[in-house]
Amino acid sequence: MNQVALVGRITKDLVLKEHTSGRVNTTFFLAINRSFKNVSGEVLTDFVLCSVWGRTAENLVRHCGKGSLVGVSGSIQTRNYEREDRTKVYVTEVVCDDIRFLSRSSKTSTAEMKTPSTAEPARFETTASDSALPIF
Repeated sequence: MNQVALVGRITKDLVLKEHTSGRVNTTFFLAINRSFKNVSGEVLTDFVLCSVWGRTAENLVRHCGKGSLVGVSGSIQTRNYEREDRTKVYVTEVVCDDIRFLSRSSKTSTAEMKTPSTAEPARFETTASDSALPIF
């Protein structure tokens, strides 16, 4: 089983790359604070390389940027390549299948946020009192 789910902040603005095959992708580092402090009392941060392809990449670039809080899920993959100086480079990254936008983007304009929704409000059934609700 190779599944990973992470929540963190994008470290810099995103760039959509188009490949000769016609596919698009973007890569980014996700900054994730550890849940504990070190002996000096500092919270350490891990920077995890992530890549995303296709329509998900297009939407991510359109709606998120540096500092955006996102949740990603996918799988860990490793790859390697050789530099011009013939040194081998190994890369470990999360290939994202799903991305959730968890904070408002700075890319969303103020006008978009103030535009009222034209959708019909959800209809909820009302109960007589809280005592009529089941206890779990």
